[in-house]
Amino acid sequence: MPSIRKTPTALIKILEQVAKALRRDRFFLFNSLISTLPRPVNVLDVGGRQKFWEDMNFTEEADINLTILNVEKVEVTKPNFRSLVGDARKIPDLKSQEFDVVFSNSVIEHVGDYQQQSQMVEEIKRLGKRYFIQTPNYFFPIEPHFLFPCFQFFPLYLKVFILLNFGAGWYKKVDNRQEAIEIANSITLLTEQKVKSLFPEATIYKEKLFGLTKSFVAYSGWKKQ
Repeated sequence: MPSIRKTPTALIKILEQVAKALRRDRFFLFNSLISTLPRPVNVLDVGGRQKFWEDMNFTEEADINLTILNVEKVEVTKPNFRSLVGDARKIPDLKSQEFDVVFSNSVIEHVGDYQQQSQMVEEIKRLGKRYFIQTPNYFFPIEPHFLFPCFQFFPLYLKVFILLNFGAGWYKKVDNRQEAIEIANSITLLTEQKVKSLFPEATIYKEKLFGLTKSFVAYSGWKKQ
């Protein structure tokens, strides 16, 4: 497991507040879409947590059933939530078109290279009648996980050097070179072109920060787009 900072630094706390504001704007869009659907609604959240939905004031929606899929069991306490363990790239236990909506927030960049990301997208489209997928922009100048200017553009050896000697963002300094390599290679950010190639039928919404595109939201299958 990567060495994640349990106590955020002051910079991380500030950036988290910015990210939270963007999530709220994003969720306003999502809520405007889901409000058009007949109830009850079955939602699959790929890679999420109940806390995200709590922060969005969504946990009291009794006529919306939320299934949270993650690589490990996550705690759910609400009656309309359930937790499943699985790999987003292949979920054989779930039926095709089982969900009204597949939702995913900042997950696809963590599943591997472009081929593996394509596998996740295929599963999203198989499982859901609609989808709403967010991912950070490769070209935004501050890498959102390492919180280091232009970190995503650095060669591997420089990323490893930073992780071994300083740590970066949410990742603490590590002592093992192989662990540093795995952390550096664990995130594959997407460009707008690649998002469009993965979701050619989707509407692409661009989230802006300081006039720059910070992330993309791809959504499709909704009557109002």
